[in-house]
Amino acid sequence: MVKLLVRDKESIQEAVRRFRKLVERSGIKKEMRRREYYEKPSETKRRARLRAERRSKRARLMNKAR
Repeated sequence: MVKLLVRDKESIQEAVRRFRKLVERSGIKKEMRRREYYEKPSETKRRARLRAERRSKRARLMNKAR
């Protein structure tokens, strides 16, 4: 949960800007997007596997370049 204390003589626009940054940094926005639609467990596993494959492929390419 994000809490924002408005500072003395701080405009609403500045407070809203700080709030948006706090929400972005905390990962709430990312989590909301992820939970927006139901994703089957098989799809979650598939995405994780593909991400791992891309990561290992990138690591192999970086090792060859050295």
